[in-house]
Amino acid sequence: MTSNTLLRAVRRTFVAGAAALLLGTVAVPAFVTSTMAADGPASVADLAQGLLGAVVNISTSQTVKGTEGPGAVPMPQLPEGSPFQDFFDDFFKNRGGDKDNGSQKVQSLGSGFVIDAEQGIVVTNNHVIADADDIEVNFSDGVTLKATLVGTDTKTDVAVLKVDPKGHKLTAVKFGDSTKMRVGDWVMAIGNPFGLGGTVTVGIVSARNRDINSGPYDDFIQTDAAINRGNSGGPLFNSAGEVIGINTAIISPSGGSIGIGFSIPSQLASGVVEQLRQYGETRRGWLGVRIQPVTDDIAESLGMATAKGALVAGVIKGGPVDNGTIQAGDVIIKFDGKDIHEMRDLPRVVAESPVGKAVDVLIVRKGVEQTVKVTLGRLEDSEKLASGENGNTDQDKGDKAPAVSTASVLGMTVGELNDETRKKFSIAADVSGVVITDVAKDSAAAERGIQPGEVITEIAQESVATPKDVMDRIGALKEQGRKNALLMLASKTGELRFVTIRMD
Repeated sequence: MTSNTLLRAVRRTFVAGAAALLLGTVAVPAFVTSTMAADGPASVADLAQGLLGAVVNISTSQTVKGTEGPGAVPMPQLPEGSPFQDFFDDFFKNRGGDKDNGSQKVQSLGSGFVIDAEQGIVVTNNHVIADADDIEVNFSDGVTLKATLVGTDTKTDVAVLKVDPKGHKLTAVKFGDSTKMRVGDWVMAIGNPFGLGGTVTVGIVSARNRDINSGPYDDFIQTDAAINRGNSGGPLFNSAGEVIGINTAIISPSGGSIGIGFSIPSQLASGVVEQLRQYGETRRGWLGVRIQPVTDDIAESLGMATAKGALVAGVIKGGPVDNGTIQAGDVIIKFDGKDIHEMRDLPRVVAESPVGKAVDVLIVRKGVEQTVKVTLGRLEDSEKLASGENGNTDQDKGDKAPAVSTASVLGMTVGELNDETRKKFSIAADVSGVVITDVAKDSAAAERGIQPGEVITEIAQESVATPKDVMDRIGALKEQGRKNALLMLASKTGELRFVTIRMD
């Protein structure tokens, strides 16, 4: 067959296939038709029309000193007695029109939405209204109302405002259930990008449970619906017109949308909003423990089949579990019926729980699972305890040691903790254990960042008080065939952390 003949055959095949599609004799895959008909509506005009009235623009103004404003030129530093001093004083200090301090008004724009028409409650981001002197809410029909601040939460970047409901007829939207959203579900964002006014964009849920290191409770919904500057605080709607997220952040080298935007899920935001409305502040549950991730090495050291949960590195004195219910070295794998897959899951789940609630906590202690009952405290009270946590409460157990005996193990030189070593390394009186006096360069201990002056308090969840205890525990672990030793280390001030060291 010649090349021309082959080309004519290909053309005939293509034309025949195209004709079959046009005549309907070739079936279109079911997922294509279902996607076009159900999941991808031809128009969202009806949905958007009913929601635009509830979405507002947030305008704020703040008075700042002239040298602190955006784009301000810093005052040059001149030698004392310079003949140019008066000239620069006049030019720089009085540029803002205020001859006293050169202050000026700085304005910013964001978005928000009404959730209660009768009470005039508006939700937005904390960073939209932070440090504002005046806050105004601008509605889609041109009406502007002054707003007062009800409460803010910096940890989740949520703020609640209030306007006079008699000043304008308000339209409200309600929170939906963000936990029901799946990757691929359609969503719609409405906001105030670049100060242009109400703008509608549509996309899908690109991912869930995103951690972008913006706060302790990161659990963002990622979407490719266009979100730009000014969209902050605006709602992310599901196909039923319910708010399933508050748009709060984007990743972009240019400042414009590249299809990577993040929203605070309604499951988290709605609880915060309710607390701010009721109390003007948050009232989060508090467990009173310090935690760290469960690595593969730590899991192996604890006899766990897989690395999961949150490892308790320390218990805060005076906290809810300071009665021994939960101990350092425990691994929390389930809290109030919710699985703790990794460390960051625990703070969020605990914070969402009511203060004073009694919950079941499933832990792994020395390789055995057990359930303990815990009554939660209030997170906001923890700051008071933290300030006095490093005080002297226990009598030093090593004061009467006659001399310092040392041992070398796993690349560390360890010694008894007594008056001499406490003074040398400035170790607090309430820290007990075996002090690390030296760490060999390029050793397994050095690789883990262990420093002289740290104190070994436990090995494999067994307390140690002398260098001999350390040697005995390491020897016992080797006899058991363990590859790693799990050490609980205390800093000079008593803060605890867990470290695994290879015993090759």
